[in-house]
Amino acid sequence: MLSIPLVYHKLKSSKYILFIALLWVCFGCSLTRNLKEDELVVYENKLQGVEKANEEDLYGLLEQEPNTRFLGTSLGVNIYRFGRQFYDSSQVAEKWNEARLELASVKASIDTLPDNRKLEKRQDKLTSKIEGLKKKLDYGNSVMRTGNPVVILDETLTDKSVNNLTGYLVNHGFFDAKVTYEIEKKDQKAFVNYLIQEKEPYIIDSIYRKTDNEEIKRILDSNQKQTFLHQGENYSQDNIISERSRIEDLLKNNGFYMFSRTYLNYIVYKDTAEKIVTIEEIVQRPTFAEKHEPYTLDSINFRINPPNNEFIDQRIQKDFRGIDFSFYRDRYSEKILASRIMMEKGGRYNRQNAIETQRLLSNLDLFRFVNISFDTLGTSLTANIFTQPNQKYQLTNQVGLTITEQLPGPFFSTALRNRNFFRAGEILEFNFRAGLEGVASATGLGVYQSQEVNTSLSVIFPRFLIPFAPGALQKFGRYNPNTRVQFGYTYTNRPEYTRNSVNGLLSYTWHTRNNRQSFTVNAADLSYIRTPKLTPEFLAVLEDLQSRGNNLIWSFLPSFVSSISGQTIINFNRYGDFTTKRASLLRLFVESGGTTLNFFDVQSNDEPDIEYANFQWLKTQVDFRRYYPVSTKQTFAYRLNFGWAAPYGISAGVLPYEKYFFAGGGTSIRAWQARRLGPGSSKPVIGERGPYDYINEQPAEMILESMLEYRRNLVGFFDMALFIDAGNSWMIGVDPARPGADFRWDRFYKEIALGAGIGLRMDFDFLVIRLDLATKAVDPAQDEGSRWVLDNISFSRPFGAKGQTVFNFGIGYPF
Repeated sequence: MLSIPLVYHKLKSSKYILFIALLWVCFGCSLTRNLKEDELVVYENKLQGVEKANEEDLYGLLEQEPNTRFLGTSLGVNIYRFGRQFYDSSQVAEKWNEARLELASVKASIDTLPDNRKLEKRQDKLTSKIEGLKKKLDYGNSVMRTGNPVVILDETLTDKSVNNLTGYLVNHGFFDAKVTYEIEKKDQKAFVNYLIQEKEPYIIDSIYRKTDNEEIKRILDSNQKQTFLHQGENYSQDNIISERSRIEDLLKNNGFYMFSRTYLNYIVYKDTAEKIVTIEEIVQRPTFAEKHEPYTLDSINFRINPPNNEFIDQRIQKDFRGIDFSFYRDRYSEKILASRIMMEKGGRYNRQNAIETQRLLSNLDLFRFVNISFDTLGTSLTANIFTQPNQKYQLTNQVGLTITEQLPGPFFSTALRNRNFFRAGEILEFNFRAGLEGVASATGLGVYQSQEVNTSLSVIFPRFLIPFAPGALQKFGRYNPNTRVQFGYTYTNRPEYTRNSVNGLLSYTWHTRNNRQSFTVNAADLSYIRTPKLTPEFLAVLEDLQSRGNNLIWSFLPSFVSSISGQTIINFNRYGDFTTKRASLLRLFVESGGTTLNFFDVQSNDEPDIEYANFQWLKTQVDFRRYYPVSTKQTFAYRLNFGWAAPYGISAGVLPYEKYFFAGGGTSIRAWQARRLGPGSSKPVIGERGPYDYINEQPAEMILESMLEYRRNLVGFFDMALFIDAGNSWMIGVDPARPGADFRWDRFYKEIALGAGIGLRMDFDFLVIRLDLATKAVDPAQDEGSRWVLDNISFSRPFGAKGQTVFNFGIGYPF
């Protein structure tokens, strides 16, 4: 049986070959192979004459897009051709016909033998089989559907593209635009040039609003700054569509329940001599009344339907804040529910408040669904909120693999939720997780699997637990507040030490109304940590550091660690959903550790023969991420991460080990192994496996790192990436055991590590498998003047010096 280190070395020796092989799949035969004599492959589209219109939008309107090529060939076409070798359409058609005939026979049998479960089951299987065969007949087998066929020129589609381009230009103010095309042919390749004459765009000269409803006029005039139509700008049909939607939302949020965008009519008058337009906005009268009227909420009903009719006679009626509650059994708190209802009896209808009410009630996780409907009587509304209880208990089990340091490790987790535990919306949650995880040994013994077990018991209150604040429930309900009280235990068995901790946590979380910002305040985070076992090798490393003035060994003494921390996450335009437009995320974190120890006489860590450590520190971190799509297939993404932690007081210059920063790894500077970069220009201890075999982890008190990625879809779920990572970590003060580790303004910029690489990703929507190959370009651990190490790479040494190139295998995007 192979030991884990041996398996790791076998993986290490073959991983580069595997990575290069996957990349070189995209090299293959010519796109024009096996074409008929009269066929042309669409090799390139060009738009000529585009000066003011959006070129990216115009390219998206072309009916035939050339196959995506990488280094001259198409991965998608090669995959399609490979799958085509195992595909026989006649056989698929024959199986499809046979299945259809059998299905007809089964349906006839069901007509004579109704409720025959065996026949019904066979019918379902045949229906599914026919759908699969039809898909295979239309689009090929699964391998072919992963790739794509060669795009053959079809001039009828080229004509359609011309119409699309013309329509777009007209809708964006280029009323006099003309579009033609010409085709250049070379070696059975078609180069399609679309010749665009934009002419002058028409400018909005004036905008007039016509309505006899004074209240609507007042509302629209007072919110005119948000309009999408501006005098002096180019005419755009898209802006008219956006303006129509804006006005509908605005009026519905001001009581006009029956108003819709169909009552808005826009007439555009063109002056062809002056190239200007005048827009007349008409608010039409309703067909059911003399004029549009605002609606008020006459009553609000909240009904929790029982799961079945057995509880129909156990209904409880309550009234709170003008809301009529109807429960089955007395199991719910009307005060909690009312705090999540943003509508008010007697107030005007507001669609945004209705949507927010539905969201806030759903976030309680107490109901299977939340439906809101309105009954009308004249200009009065009755709001009806219908819900059904979620299941009382929910057990979730999960089995999977984590991949760290290129070594997969299985894990098992289970979570038990008890909803409405104290009958006021609380959730009791029990979590347990056990697993193996690949870690690089801190003492240079390769990569091993560490064992980790953690369990926790939490109670989540759907409100702030604030003493002596009786109005807090209703005041803060709109922010979806939660208070979590948690007790947990963690056991970690790493190659160099065994560590366990008992933890208690009191935290508050809330969100802004638009859900763009979330806040967390850990009012009390208490841990008791023990390290009952240190291997002789790791203890020797710590003692050696101590002999040279670095007291990291204190971090492994039994200790009581307490802290207060706060975090805010600002999500701009749904960052994380990488199908959206530009998006960014900012995470701000601050922490004060051991603050209460300032009020007690506690022994300092630097006192002789200390057996129990105490810590005081301040820590902050700023993490900014940005996603910038260039086109539907190309995006840029970058990240800037800065962190700073400083021990003070009785800590005597040492942090708890978990509070240090570490640079390097699959989500950091990828050209360095995890936790091995830095600090500063200190020279790490080198092992026997090459000049970059850094043995020890490198804890630091400051980190600065930046990553830039260019991502491009190759075909289907295959993506590629080119990336550059830069950064390092430092100590705040001088570390006698690691000369050059301290941060200095006059040299830190010379100690920025630089790595670059290429990646291959498989994005299956629900899972992203990431393969990154990164090479060190600037190594701050080398002597000044010799830190540029990219010239180590040559044809004879494509990966540079041994260990210079690092392979990362991970799940999910790095940022």
